[in-house]
Amino acid sequence: MTRFGGWAERPTGRRGSDGPGPLRALRSRRGWLRWSALGIAALVLLAAGIGWVLFTKLSGNIRSDSDTQNELEKYEAERPDPGPPNAENILMIGTDTRGDGNGEYGADNGTQRSDTTILLHLAANRKSATAVSIPRDLMVQVPHCKRSDGKEVDTQTVQFNWAFQFAGAACTIRTVERMTGIRITHHLIIDFVGFKNMVDAVDGVEVCLPQPVNDHAAHLVLPAGRQTLDGEAALGYVRARKSLGNGSDTQRMERQQEFLAALVKKVKSNGVLLNPTRMYPLLDAATSSLTTDEDLASLTGLYELVRSTRGIPTGRIQFLTVPRTEYRYDASRDELVQPGAGQLFGQLRRDLPVKVGPVEDARDVTTRSPDGKADGSRPPAGSSDPTFPGTTAQRGICE
Repeated sequence: MTRFGGWAERPTGRRGSDGPGPLRALRSRRGWLRWSALGIAALVLLAAGIGWVLFTKLSGNIRSDSDTQNELEKYEAERPDPGPPNAENILMIGTDTRGDGNGEYGADNGTQRSDTTILLHLAANRKSATAVSIPRDLMVQVPHCKRSDGKEVDTQTVQFNWAFQFAGAACTIRTVERMTGIRITHHLIIDFVGFKNMVDAVDGVEVCLPQPVNDHAAHLVLPAGRQTLDGEAALGYVRARKSLGNGSDTQRMERQQEFLAALVKKVKSNGVLLNPTRMYPLLDAATSSLTTDEDLASLTGLYELVRSTRGIPTGRIQFLTVPRTEYRYDASRDELVQPGAGQLFGQLRRDLPVKVGPVEDARDVTTRSPDGKADGSRPPAGSSDPTFPGTTAQRGICE
């Protein structure tokens, strides 16, 4: 070997542990990692951008009802005290607005009434939810209210849904608070369109009909048997009166409760609340026709409310109608009956459990007390809490 042969003859391109080959591979890996990081960052930013657009759209769907809140503040001194911390009492008002393709359900003359009103009580521990329907024909005392045009409505005894017609949500809320002694913490107003879209968003709701239905007024033609209703048919189903049952508004409310229970059951059983891709269409449908108080008038507010209810078992999501009977002066109207109504309101006011069951299992809570003055804030001495006629989301319409 020559003097410098050991160095001069060593191949400069030989692959070894410290040659240019490993450096090239290292640079290649670093380049791949760099571009991968950039790609992931781009995807994250894109997802965040899409998420922000969707979030903004859903939040923008909701209409804030600041007028109602401002009006309620004027009557703060006469409103009930807040209930137990974290318990929520939400007044859900379904209006008979007939715009946006719903003219077939009747002429829209600019007058709105609360077609359906439900008082939803969420227990402070979020282990139960109780939805109480208030009959639209219930005779109640509507307090002195101020309309949006500045005119005032004197205190008077009229059917319940006139409160909304007189002076909107604020008047309805004050009427419910005066009747129940329960402080309303939030309110939601939804119209026909919102209801239909929510049903369509979950691909319909299953019902079972003992006989065919042909109701001209409700624009509803259905065969007998088990079937899934889309939004349009579902709206007709819950609004039909003349062709289903005995034609009373009481039976229609029971049918509405059963349908809502079936809707809730489907939402929970299909994992909609835990699946963002399935939750979005439902939120979009719900928020598109929704007016709420300012605290709920954002996707964050609604999400937090919904999230807090996800753990409630379907057997503890209850639906019932406030104890009522025929109005003594007009059989086509309703009135509260004691002690049942007072017992129900008392349980909700104190955030105590409410029991519901089939009519045959329920104790009689629809018999007027002898003097007609019992407030029913607690059961008679020696008796247990009453069981009210109602249903739960665990029971489907076809079960």
